[in-house]
Amino acid sequence: MSVTDKDSCACISGGMGNLLKVLSKDDNTPKVDIFLDFENAQPTESEHEVHQVVERVLSTSHGLLIELQQYKGADNEIREAISNPSRDDLQEKAWRAVCPSVIKLKKYYEYSTELENVLPQLLQALCSGPYTPTQHLERQQALAKQFAEILHFTLKFDDLKMMTPSIQNDFSYYRRTLSRMKMNSQYKDGVGSVFEVSSEVANRMSLFYAEATPMLKTLSEATTRFVSENKHLPIENTTDCLSTMAAVCKVMLETPEYYQRFENEETILFCLRVMVGVIILYDHVHPVGAFAKKSGIDMKGCIKVLRDQPASKVEGLLNALRYTTKHLNDESTPKNIRALLA
Repeated sequence: MSVTDKDSCACISGGMGNLLKVLSKDDNTPKVDIFLDFENAQPTESEHEVHQVVERVLSTSHGLLIELQQYKGADNEIREAISNPSRDDLQEKAWRAVCPSVIKLKKYYEYSTELENVLPQLLQALCSGPYTPTQHLERQQALAKQFAEILHFTLKFDDLKMMTPSIQNDFSYYRRTLSRMKMNSQYKDGVGSVFEVSSEVANRMSLFYAEATPMLKTLSEATTRFVSENKHLPIENTTDCLSTMAAVCKVMLETPEYYQRFENEETILFCLRVMVGVIILYDHVHPVGAFAKKSGIDMKGCIKVLRDQPASKVEGLLNALRYTTKHLNDESTPKNIRALLA
């Protein structure tokens, strides 16, 4: 289909970028031919209120990723302290080394709760009303871009977390040491209270960081909760939105005339992360999941798009499909799909 075919394509131009689309149905999978401007979409007046709320949260996401990428754990100090339990100087050195890391870990955890709180507002805007999923993308490109940015951040954060084993080591040592200091009456307000995390928050942080992909789990649970709490919205409103986003990303990634329009090479990896993210959310929300034949997602095509990229760039995304989805190992999953992810 030519993007210049005026009888088949609608073109929306202006500050929010160009969106070209053809939508038809073949079985359960929507066929979309779309260029969605993930790089330059700007909010319309109707999007402005939600966009501002989400933007306040997203404005710190890039800095958090850079900080996590540069995370320096206290592995050496902890190892020395554990090996020399009678050396008070080494215990103090490890404690002082680990406390700044715990401040960062608390900040990351708190950010996950911020995402958890704004996601329902985005989903409400993108999944409610009289519009089809494609019409939502036409009219709300800036909100769709923000949804994509949350997914991109989520998968990038989880990639970095999995490559940073010091995170769990630091927090475990912090909790053990703080508990021991209190029991032995060694805890001094002037030394450690600034770094104390309440027991309730510490327990939630422990559960959060124990997950292989904590941010993704947070989003999956928030999406599932959105569906269950908004019973006035048919579940199809949410799942169709997710499957259409997956189809949009797949088409842009496999169509040269689209991906050649990206101004930044990183946008390809951005689209890949978004595609995988919406597949995982769909798999957690849809009754039969993303892998069954009745699914609204072309899983074979999406996996092929991933496989066509350099392995070093997509192995983490393939692992996310393997290990963080809900229905991959169901009997309803075709053998050829399982084989593609083997």
